[in-house]
Amino acid sequence: MRILISNDDGVFAPGLGTLAKVLAATGEHEVYVVAPDRQRSATGHSVTLHKPLRVEAVDLEGGIKAAWSTTGTPSDCVKLAVKQLLPEPPDVILSGINSGPNLGSDVLYSGTVAAAMEGAFSGFPSIAVSAQKNNQMAFNLAADFIVDFLHVLPKAPMPNRGLFNVNVPACPAAQLKGVRVTELGKRQYEDIFERRHDPNGRDYYWLSGRAIEEGESELSDVWALANGYITISPVSFNMTDRNTLAKLHEMMTVNEFSHHVRSSK
Repeated sequence: MRILISNDDGVFAPGLGTLAKVLAATGEHEVYVVAPDRQRSATGHSVTLHKPLRVEAVDLEGGIKAAWSTTGTPSDCVKLAVKQLLPEPPDVILSGINSGPNLGSDVLYSGTVAAAMEGAFSGFPSIAVSAQKNNQMAFNLAADFIVDFLHVLPKAPMPNRGLFNVNVPACPAAQLKGVRVTELGKRQYEDIFERRHDPNGRDYYWLSGRAIEEGESELSDVWALANGYITISPVSFNMTDRNTLAKLHEMMTVNEFSHHVRSSK
């Protein structure tokens, strides 16, 4: 396969390096890397419109065909790679391995997931992969799983204009409980803005807090990862709520909306 790898932790992040080198070492793939030149976590699906994008070739070694860093976001990286940098279109796009999980509502903020979703927008099979913790054991386990998963990917039912969101626990391979296909959990956060003062006495705020993982369904990615499973969640960018859509159509059918519009004039 011709594989494009991107991320949001930066082109020299250990998770990306592990994934790229493990895939290249199989001898089965052409591996290309296009990633941000710095940390771009939690950038969501932002793209750069009001300033130029700079691109620089980098040497990642390990049998990787070519690698570039950019000044852009993860989404910019995938756009540039597909349209300008790669000699041929990729067969699959991978984003990660992210340092830290991307579960539930995290997919709305995550630059890791955004890079994979950009690939899905363009019609390429795409996978976002994240490790539960920032350690080499988790990165190794995630990379080995992706090597195996790519063998079954051609037979897998891909989400319609979507991606697979994979999260890997930080445990030895011998302690792994297994692999679960999961739905996205809630993954809400208790946000805390810490008020601080700069050297000039001006206030600024630093966002912190914690993820709330209590009360998650056993069908969710949050529960499965916490209990030692690799999770695979099919994710689509079409966020239309079909249930509410049907109810709104029903209200329109009985002229509920039109009655209120007339009465308000």
